[in-house]
Amino acid sequence: MPRLEVVGLIVAGLLLASILASKISNQIGIPALLFFLIIGWVVGTVGGISLENPAIAKFIGDAALIFILFAGGLDTEWTAIKPVLGKGLSLSTIGVFITMLILGTFAWFILGSFSSFMIGVHGISFSQGLLLGAIVSSTDAAAVFSVLRSSHLGLKGNLKPLLELESGSNDPMAVLLTTTLINFLVGTDTSLVTVGISLVMQLVVGAAVGYGAGLFLVWAINRLNLSAQGLYPVATIALVLLTYSVTTLLGGNGFLAVYIAGVVKGNRPFVYQDTIVAFHDGIAWLMQIIMFLTLGMLSVPYQAELFSIASVAFAIALFLIFVARPISVFVSLAWTKMPFREKLFVAWVGLRGAVPIVLATFPLAVGMTQAGEIFTVVSFVVVTSVLIQGFSLATVARWLNLAIDE
Repeated sequence: MPRLEVVGLIVAGLLLASILASKISNQIGIPALLFFLIIGWVVGTVGGISLENPAIAKFIGDAALIFILFAGGLDTEWTAIKPVLGKGLSLSTIGVFITMLILGTFAWFILGSFSSFMIGVHGISFSQGLLLGAIVSSTDAAAVFSVLRSSHLGLKGNLKPLLELESGSNDPMAVLLTTTLINFLVGTDTSLVTVGISLVMQLVVGAAVGYGAGLFLVWAINRLNLSAQGLYPVATIALVLLTYSVTTLLGGNGFLAVYIAGVVKGNRPFVYQDTIVAFHDGIAWLMQIIMFLTLGMLSVPYQAELFSIASVAFAIALFLIFVARPISVFVSLAWTKMPFREKLFVAWVGLRGAVPIVLATFPLAVGMTQAGEIFTVVSFVVVTSVLIQGFSLATVARWLNLAIDE
């Protein structure tokens, strides 16, 4: 059994390295998640601490997502997102679905057409292509705004709250589509009618329980009358876990529920509000660090597949950035009167981040065929998106005359 001081030394070193990496990322304009992944990969490759059990990675990712989504909801200001509510929800539902269809079809075509030319790589079915599309269909708010902060840029009009709402609300939709497709592929739900009913039930139950849980969170926190201020954040942790667990047991989507609960609670007054919000912001950062270090270590066993599939993965990443994302944005915003340049900027701001890599562990955990290839492609897509869109985000904002120097 490893000694506590040795484990403590390793954990402290990883956390401090991640914190320093976050500081560096703000200075050079690259989202910190990329550095967290690299640190995890280096630890797994050089230090030999690789993770070969995807079920553990999935468990850690699920737990982290609960608190990341709740913290995101907690920071969402209703007054800011109300004017863009329709646009944001259209992007986070219709946009995600269109991205899944377009990218999934392309992934199926290119992996099916060129797999015979790649050693050790097998083609994927159309359903598996859709699964890959669903996994990478959501954007990452933290990645977007870390780049903007490092560039000292603001955005004109309602672009910032729109991007914030889309990035916060499209994660549950991506999770929902991913889990539904996995159930379909492994034979849990084979009927399209059953899949449709399950999808609607997860949305309705998740939204209803999430809204009720948000109201209950405010009521409970305001009436607990605890003896110590430090107990209130602990009580909030318990209530967030309760919200996720109850929603999931009732057949709803727990991730959607905790996000909505966070939005409801964050827009109502409650005791020790600054303390609780700051606490959950810190928890969200800790969860991101742990999650990406874990996923970096998990990627070590799949390095061999990366080299054989890199060219196709790069093509899929470019197709997502230049074709699938723009089409999904322009179609889902076709009913609005947004100026063309604003739609074009929203189409470019499609950085992938935490959720796609976590979702890529789902097929691994259930032992799906070609799960390793899907995980490798998703990891490559996320890194490519961060590098291409992350470095160019500020330049594109200025080029479209949508940037405000701060």
